[in-house]
Amino acid sequence: MTFPDFFILLQQIFIRMKRKITDALIEWKDSKNRKPLIVNGARQIGKTYIINEFGNANFSNLVYINLETNPAIREIFEGNIEPSFLIRSLESHTDQRIIAGKTLLFLDEIQACERALTSLKYFCEQAPQYHVVSAGSLLGVAVNREKYSFPVGKVDEMNMYPFDFEEYLLALGRENLVKTIQEHYMKFEPLPDAIHKLALELFNHYCIIGGMPEVIADFLQNNSFLTIRNPQAKILNEYISDMAKYADPATSVKIKACYESIPAQLAKENRKFQYKIVQKGGTATIFGVAIDWLQQAGIILKCQKIEHGFIPIKAYQYFPDFKLYMSDVGMLAMLSGFPPQMILKSIETNNTFMGSIAENYVAQEFTAKKIPLHYWKSEETAEIDFVFQDNVDVIPVEVKKGLRTRSSSMALFTKKYNSPYAIRISQKNFGFENNIKSVPLYAVFCIEKA
Repeated sequence: MTFPDFFILLQQIFIRMKRKITDALIEWKDSKNRKPLIVNGARQIGKTYIINEFGNANFSNLVYINLETNPAIREIFEGNIEPSFLIRSLESHTDQRIIAGKTLLFLDEIQACERALTSLKYFCEQAPQYHVVSAGSLLGVAVNREKYSFPVGKVDEMNMYPFDFEEYLLALGRENLVKTIQEHYMKFEPLPDAIHKLALELFNHYCIIGGMPEVIADFLQNNSFLTIRNPQAKILNEYISDMAKYADPATSVKIKACYESIPAQLAKENRKFQYKIVQKGGTATIFGVAIDWLQQAGIILKCQKIEHGFIPIKAYQYFPDFKLYMSDVGMLAMLSGFPPQMILKSIETNNTFMGSIAENYVAQEFTAKKIPLHYWKSEETAEIDFVFQDNVDVIPVEVKKGLRTRSSSMALFTKKYNSPYAIRISQKNFGFENNIKSVPLYAVFCIEKA
């Protein structure tokens, strides 16, 4: 397949579906209190494409500028950054009019030009009539904050993530299946067995493929779990390249070591992150900055331990203990070298890493739903995989890859903190019994919090 053909296929994936962020972009466009917008997210999740599509669909014209590949425009921003001057200069350089209310000015890879980032403050203060959107993959780590200040309070921000499972199903043209899952979730009525098995099969596929657009496109084109390793490896190499580009050599080695340790961290029965797994004698002092870098780059998810299930749960965080997940479950499957055929098996196995993959998947789904990641562990051995605050209630969530779902930890937590119900995520069909909501793995995208 040639590159143009592959790009067309990639376009078709986006055309077949509506990314959830599209509604938020339209709301931003129409807001009376709109500020310049920054869309954050890891590399290769589709930021550039989705913003271009949004611009073409909702404005008379789109002016797209890639600040990483266009040094001439970077030079413009190195001088006068008053909006009136920038608008005239960018019009001359792109040979396109930039008209307030009719043009979307899109500054892509804005982390490559700190002065462009600073200019957003002045667009907010002096020229709020213009629609300015920017995207950056590594804003948290690439900007020299000693020299340039982030325009705090002068910009709107949105976070974008890999395709969640719902978006993946839409990309596959499975709109009816999405609606059916949502309907049965609302009533907690079991799906017909054939549909339940189909949804579990598609979920297993997603655990191998993940939510990166290029990887999904490769699978749709080749229908192979082998060929997707190529785009996944390409994305991994880009991550490693960024580690070297946006950190000093000593720190980049630590960042890479922490990232590559995640499969080993999750393979343990106790999935709490341990620095000694990264390096013998490792400590938070040595590797804390590396973990912060990975989190700010958007390529890992941090799940913080809470010591009590009281309201508000953030007040009971225990910062020394946490779990790390990858922001894309397909990247975890690839980096770990876990055989796809083991994920595809529908039978019970004793492989603990199956549970790790399921947990990572749930962390990814919760993050996409803006549900903060917390877990609970007692002073003894009881542990709850995830805990979230739903208004005035604290809800425990357990994740099981298979059908065996018995757990004393759930009952202990529910009783101790008076949770009105608990959620158990597994291969089992929908159900609600003994104040436990049974949510199939494929329906996690339906879980909401108040």
